[in-house]
Amino acid sequence: MNTPVPAGAEPALRDDESRADHIAPVIPLADTTTNGADVSTLSLREALALLASRLDGRLAIPGDPGWDEARSAWNLTVDQRPVAVVVAASAADVVRTVETARDVGLSVAPQATGHNAAPLAADHGLADAILLRTHELRGVEVDPDARVARVEAGALWGDVVAAVAPHGLTALAGSSHDVGVVGYTLGGGVSWLARSHGLAANHVLSIELVTAEGHLRRVDAEQDPSLFWALRGGGGDFGIVTAMEFRLHEVADVTAGMLLFPVERAEEVLQAWREWTTTAPASAMSVGRVLHLPPLPELPPFLSGRSVVVVEAVVQESPDRADGLLAPLRALGAELDTFHPQPTAELLALHMDPPEPSPGFGDGMTLDELTPEAVRAFVGAVGGASGTALMTIEIRHLGGVLRPAAAYRAAAGFAVPAPGATAGFDAEYLVFAGGMALPGMEDALVRSLGRLFSAIEPWRADVEYLNFAEHRRDPRRLFGDRLERLREIKRAVDPTGVIRSNHPVR
Repeated sequence: MNTPVPAGAEPALRDDESRADHIAPVIPLADTTTNGADVSTLSLREALALLASRLDGRLAIPGDPGWDEARSAWNLTVDQRPVAVVVAASAADVVRTVETARDVGLSVAPQATGHNAAPLAADHGLADAILLRTHELRGVEVDPDARVARVEAGALWGDVVAAVAPHGLTALAGSSHDVGVVGYTLGGGVSWLARSHGLAANHVLSIELVTAEGHLRRVDAEQDPSLFWALRGGGGDFGIVTAMEFRLHEVADVTAGMLLFPVERAEEVLQAWREWTTTAPASAMSVGRVLHLPPLPELPPFLSGRSVVVVEAVVQESPDRADGLLAPLRALGAELDTFHPQPTAELLALHMDPPEPSPGFGDGMTLDELTPEAVRAFVGAVGGASGTALMTIEIRHLGGVLRPAAAYRAAAGFAVPAPGATAGFDAEYLVFAGGMALPGMEDALVRSLGRLFSAIEPWRADVEYLNFAEHRRDPRRLFGDRLERLREIKRAVDPTGVIRSNHPVR
């Protein structure tokens, strides 16, 4: 069941209000006009040529040198075939691209790193769209006194962490240095501090975006609050973000690391971890994980060519209190224990995500609960004797302020901001599974993922996590009873569908 959003969390228009009452001021830009040209009278090729001549960045069309590189996603199996690719070098480039697309009847699909691109490209989804790459817009500004960061559309979490760490500050970052800040945040954003601090989306203070009308605007809780609500957890369907500001946090050193065991102990270890999570405080975020790894030279020797079960955790407590909390897990006798006090900047390496684009196949699911029977079913589907083709299969513990009903109170001493479209999850655990989609492996990966999801289906939650949905979903699976409100906002800000996202609300 999806918990209703409290009154005031998703502002609606009154009958006596106009949309103009809520629209944020337009941000002045350098001239973005077409110098008198009526783009609607030009052929598509002529319109794209005119756009290319006006860009600070560059435009590519099929057949151009570098076309395949320009259109490639993070997942190298995703075949993105847009009408053209624009690599933006400024916010003005975003405006120019939207204006051109609107005038010639195309859509614009913004993309920074290309994570979670499979739903966008599915079924020739870009055949009538310009792919707008923002990955070169990587500026990061930090105000350490206000504890606020402003990032451009293509900034990576590695960029942000490097900028804020010298000030003793922490961002609610993803699990890898090369995850894009904007896409991660628009989808919600589950960080290593999520159980205590909530979703990254709900620490955003303002967003600068280009609307379907081609206007660059700044929105926040006072200026266009409905659109601001939709952007924080509702995905990228409402405009093209060029920058955002969000809160930073003063978090002392954490105790973090992993415990590694041979895969033959998977059920024993994961059952013990499951039991541990039932009483773990909100200051502890953890993952139970099975890894089946090929013998790759870039992997450390203790992982290369092995199948293992791993428990990862981050504990925001003093070293002594963290040691006491971790004691039941350490009592299992891991062959490798890497837990140690560390600055939060080190957390980007904890999850050991692939450092570069690669061919992959995977998907996610949320679980209402994790019973002993659910763990047994999970291990049966992906354990050492399963014959699975999946490489990484994880269960993340949620709970804490990630539960919507708890997202409006202080937890573990941290004040939780008023929420956006995704306040949290009516789920206790989050599953993600994937593998390397090497030639000849595709069918085996499909079967293996299907077997896993069938095995744990009895514990499936009603609403899923957008950022872990690697294939198209009915939007009700992602947004539940918030969907109609999101659709109302989409109709108001983009009635003709100029903006294209990987998980559209309509």
